[in-house]
Amino acid sequence: MRDWGLGPPHQTTVVMDLDSDPTTARQSDFAFAFNDSNFSDRLLRIEIVGDPLHESFGCGALADWAARLCDLRTRDVVENQLGDALDVNSGQEEHDAFDCQQPDVEDGIGDDNHDEVALKMIEDSPSGDEAAKDDSKLSEDESKVLRVKTLHISSPILAAKSPFFYKLFSNGMMESEQRDITLRISTTEEAAFMELLNFMYSNTLSINTAPALLDVLMAADKFEVISCMRYCSHQLRNLPMTPESALVFLDLPSSVLMGDAVQPLTDAAKHFLAARYKDVSKYQEEIMNLPLAGIEAVLCSDDLQVASEDAVYDLVLKWSRFHYQKLEERRDILCSQLGGYIRYPYMTGRKLKKLLTCNDFDCDFATKVVIDALFFKAEAPHRQRNHASEESTSTSRRFVERSYKYRPVKVIEFELPRQQCVVYLDLKRAECANLFPSGRVYSQAFHLGGQGFFLSAHCNMDQQSSFHCFGLFLGMQEKGSVSFAVDYEFAARSKPTEEYLSKYKGNYTFTGGKAVGYRNLFSIPWTNFIAEDSLHFINGILHLRAELTIKY
Repeated sequence: MRDWGLGPPHQTTVVMDLDSDPTTARQSDFAFAFNDSNFSDRLLRIEIVGDPLHESFGCGALADWAARLCDLRTRDVVENQLGDALDVNSGQEEHDAFDCQQPDVEDGIGDDNHDEVALKMIEDSPSGDEAAKDDSKLSEDESKVLRVKTLHISSPILAAKSPFFYKLFSNGMMESEQRDITLRISTTEEAAFMELLNFMYSNTLSINTAPALLDVLMAADKFEVISCMRYCSHQLRNLPMTPESALVFLDLPSSVLMGDAVQPLTDAAKHFLAARYKDVSKYQEEIMNLPLAGIEAVLCSDDLQVASEDAVYDLVLKWSRFHYQKLEERRDILCSQLGGYIRYPYMTGRKLKKLLTCNDFDCDFATKVVIDALFFKAEAPHRQRNHASEESTSTSRRFVERSYKYRPVKVIEFELPRQQCVVYLDLKRAECANLFPSGRVYSQAFHLGGQGFFLSAHCNMDQQSSFHCFGLFLGMQEKGSVSFAVDYEFAARSKPTEEYLSKYKGNYTFTGGKAVGYRNLFSIPWTNFIAEDSLHFINGILHLRAELTIKY
């Protein structure tokens, strides 16, 4: 709902506390005055015309409503062009129909040429017998008044609730001086508009189904009744949400979605979709069939249950290739929208290399995000946390770490004098605490000499099974007969120096699927390791390091 600045600057009447529950806030109830000539100063004449685009809109299952949403948007565009939805006039002559139009929704101000352009579009339409017949039939269907309703209204009550009606009653033109006001709506809007009028008097609605509430929400947006938009949004949030209804809420016309009153509803829909589809591997087929708004809601979540950000990158590519077969369209949607939800700093180096050569991404875009990711990886941990904090309120949240199944690592590789890599793994105190009594947490894969390795932190029993302790292990991914000899060393930062101190070193000839390590890395019981005064957590973080060197 856009603020068009139509309300009177001196108006101080508060109908509703905007920050409170719209169903319980203290409100003025003028239901007794609705359609009562004793408390009314004007007569509202409602002309109801046919709607050629679809017959019914306000009833049926929500799934049916969702199926007709595209029709709604099409109808909205047509109505804005032809001026039928808000055909307001003070008399019976057609030439007055455009004297008091709804302001242009894009600019926030009235456009005197808007309706003249719409009329010119009709006049310039293609000629020919068939086209003339179609245009004549369309015009006849739209202009034919099916029935008329007449209501007694109070202009102060309506003007106090709606900038649209305030302008209608106070624009200084001839129709604002007249007692009779004519408003033209379509048949599909009739029920919702009558509910809206009743709400402006009573602050409540008689309907409680999602399709009907959505219809009233649309009408409230059109006639700028913000309190009703907020009421509908609140009622819809209290209804059981489904994937279908959540997608409908996210795919409402832009004029509705931009309104602050509807923001809590769209936020609830996004949270619902993110929670439902957080286990990406379990709902792959459903996720692939989500529309753009749905996949965006899923991707912006911090709680995705994915192995690593590499899996998010693969998901985005797979979804975009499924929905956008043309390369140019796919590249545009990736670089302008979907690509912004990938948290590149948490992708592995190998996947970032693949991104640079991926034809689906624009070269400049790919280069920029990879450079940003590498700079982030090179930052000290405290600076990384600062970046994450700064990005926590943004849409992309590119520096915010998700709850990955495999913990991100920082890797430094050396080729000379021997092939070697240094791997840094940071674990939060809470992550370590959750390992008790027999849990494990794995790092993302890293590579040395073409082989994939990983670190795993354990809570296990010591050699004599007398107490729990913290263990660290090194494993090789590839299974089979591959033999790989490695020298390795584990180190950890400790107070008071906060320097890395060597804890364990050894060598091992790996065969696929094997792991080696130390069951009690710090040579202390688990209770001492996890204690508040533990020497091994620095600002709540356990800093681990593993050095691997290929043994020749």
